[in-house]
Amino acid sequence: MFIQYSPRSLDLQERLKAFMNEHIYPNEERYEDEMNENRRKGNPWVPSKLVEELKPKARDAGLWNLFLPHSERVPEGLSNLDYAPLCEIFGRVRWSSQVFNCSAPDTGNMETLERYASETIKRTWLDPLLRGEIRSAFAMTEPAVASSDATNIQSRIERKGDKYVINGRKWWTSGSADPRCKVFIFMGKTDLTAPRHRQQSMLVVPADTPGIEILRPLTVFGYDDAPSGHCEIVFENVEVPVENILLGEGRGFEIAQGRLGPGRIHHCMRSIGVAERALEYMCARLASRTAFGARLADQSVWHERVAESRCMIDQARLLVLHTAHLMDTVGNKVARKEIAMIKVVAPNVSTKVCDWAIQAHGGGGVSSDFPLADMWAHQRTIRFTDGPDEVHRNAIAKMEFKNYLGSASSEVEVPVTRGC
Repeated sequence: MFIQYSPRSLDLQERLKAFMNEHIYPNEERYEDEMNENRRKGNPWVPSKLVEELKPKARDAGLWNLFLPHSERVPEGLSNLDYAPLCEIFGRVRWSSQVFNCSAPDTGNMETLERYASETIKRTWLDPLLRGEIRSAFAMTEPAVASSDATNIQSRIERKGDKYVINGRKWWTSGSADPRCKVFIFMGKTDLTAPRHRQQSMLVVPADTPGIEILRPLTVFGYDDAPSGHCEIVFENVEVPVENILLGEGRGFEIAQGRLGPGRIHHCMRSIGVAERALEYMCARLASRTAFGARLADQSVWHERVAESRCMIDQARLLVLHTAHLMDTVGNKVARKEIAMIKVVAPNVSTKVCDWAIQAHGGGGVSSDFPLADMWAHQRTIRFTDGPDEVHRNAIAKMEFKNYLGSASSEVEVPVTRGC
């Protein structure tokens, strides 16, 4: 394909770069100082004052809710292709997407509610999410089973009169430690006798419903990811109205497939931004350091790594843009192989480039004096988020084989996966 951004996307890219230069990059140290101060006080789960200060500026600049296409509520939403370069810019500073109300898991949850929720639920939960007044969490992954196969889920959703009763244990429920988290989208099984992919359902669950207990926040390579966090949570006899179900009983797997497609490409777009910034750090460091009588930038081993980084980043970006174009023009289902491919490629590229950048910085690379260790830890985690590499490679291979193995492989299922 010939990549052609719309004039609006090109304009937004320039405005976003200017916003980043004025408000985000100069405040990176302030953000970290703020988070560390909260940790020293014993409570890292405090929303960032800086982010809250910048949100109105982003909204006034027209840089708000750009992720959500085809929504009457969000006419400013962009196509996947037009959003891709903006999301890449967000990825350069991990917390920046919050400023523009374009951060996970809220983006995926907002898209889910827009597509599948009733108008009453949209007014109650989607509208305040779109205004950036609250945050949300997606409760799917479970510690007791391999959640790379969502049909393994054990949590139960049982109807009793005009209520659904929820019981189960979830973990890696991103965003749930944030005190602004007011609503969960919960996936569990409603009918154990139904066909394998019709057993699951999704419910909208207010976070203050009795029976929800946050057991602990989880760390990612030692990072707490405050103030949002990823928690292990018990749902014990949690009751919600039957009206809170999305689409109907047995539609959870279908909803998850629809939710995770856009989520995966957003992760990949941000991963390209991470890789680009890591390469910038690498080159600047190599140009400024001398070892054994020569600049590091003059040593051939670094020529190889810098060149390989540039090749990998540009290849990954083109694949992501191609996938975004397919999602816009033929839909997520037709583009499922390409979505799986970018989910393998992009975080592997960003992790590798971050690793080389860390190596170029020596001891500084693994310290908190540079953002590289945090960038690497988050990108290594993305190789699990929304499905591990192995599941996506399996799906890609099956789709490649379908023309060779007969009619039995003509329809290839792409597993719904999230987390570990």
